Amino acid sequence: MAKITRIKAKDPGNSAKDVDTSAENTHKTIVKASGKANQKKADTVPTSTEKAVKKPKKVEKTEKTSKPFILIRPFVAFGRYLHASWLEIRQVRWPSRKATWKMVAAIFVYTGLFIAIIMLLDALFTWLFGLILG
Repeated sequence: MAKITRIKAKDPGNSAKDVDTSAENTHKTIVKASGKANQKKADTVPTSTEKAVKKPKKVEKTEKTSKPFILIRPFVAFGRYLHASWLEIRQVRWPSRKATWKMVAAIFVYTGLFIAIIMLLDALFTWLFGLILG
């Protein structure tokens, strides 16, 4: 049987053992990061009982992006689909040659057993109907 490995997505720079959630260490980290000039702002750091609220970033208004010409839109959409599909396929963890052959063999064995069961049932019902009708 093939070994299945589950991979969980996580932020590589923010693993659970790297993060210290105590209020004291959080305060020290913020004071160090903020520098001497902004030390007054660091004193207003929320404690562990308060929730830190992230302010949404201001989105700068850029020039309007024009939509492609109506006859080109299907091709643009298809190109985006192909690009997204390619990115998704690159994330797939493909099985090794050995694992692939094991799975193929399992399919052949299952198919053979299923064919044998169907043939036995067919022969049984043919014999039974022969007795009943004959």
